[in-house]
Amino acid sequence: MADLPDGLSESEKVGFEQQLSEKQQQLERVSGADTMERARLQLDIAEILVFLERKEEAWNLAREAFDTALKHEAWQDAVEACNVLYQTEQPASIPALGMGVWLAVTFPVAPELTYAMLEHVVTETPAHSDGAALAAVTTRYVIDIRADDAQHENLSLLANNLIARVAARHSNVQDQQALNAWMDKLELRDPQVFLPRLSQVVNAIAGDAWWFDRNALRDKLPH
Repeated sequence: MADLPDGLSESEKVGFEQQLSEKQQQLERVSGADTMERARLQLDIAEILVFLERKEEAWNLAREAFDTALKHEAWQDAVEACNVLYQTEQPASIPALGMGVWLAVTFPVAPELTYAMLEHVVTETPAHSDGAALAAVTTRYVIDIRADDAQHENLSLLANNLIARVAARHSNVQDQQALNAWMDKLELRDPQVFLPRLSQVVNAIAGDAWWFDRNALRDKLPH
């Protein structure tokens, strides 16, 4: 079957449009302007709209869902909203990525979602910039402290592959010995060193567009 211009086959497009209609009907039945039930439906719809290349509509829904998630301290949902906002490719999508990464690293968000956000940073970072290296090594750090036994092996493999890929494009690293030397040179072994440097990268990504007070949110961290 021939692909449509947006990359979806006709049957795939019909399927997404059917899902969209069903989710929109569910959304209409949800009462309350800023409940998490409503926000999660908005995110579901926004994801479908991204697939259908209706990205401005997706942005508007995901942005509203983000505000609701933040209000309810639903950090996972807030990061998922940022993930969708990044994929909408709107003018503020890159700052949204930065804010999503900050939330994902700061709060105990699912490691696979944190990995996805940090991988976006690698995608957006120039090959020879240290920012990609900091993002990649942070994926491994987050996986080590958050992943359960069932997840750890597979997620660690993803993280290690990401680190190797970044090292290859950054400094043409091709073997383990060179990788070890590269990590030592860039000081990528101590989280007390690489996390503050990643924070500087995130600040550069988000710029002056922060939608929340980071100091106020830090006070909400679980002890």
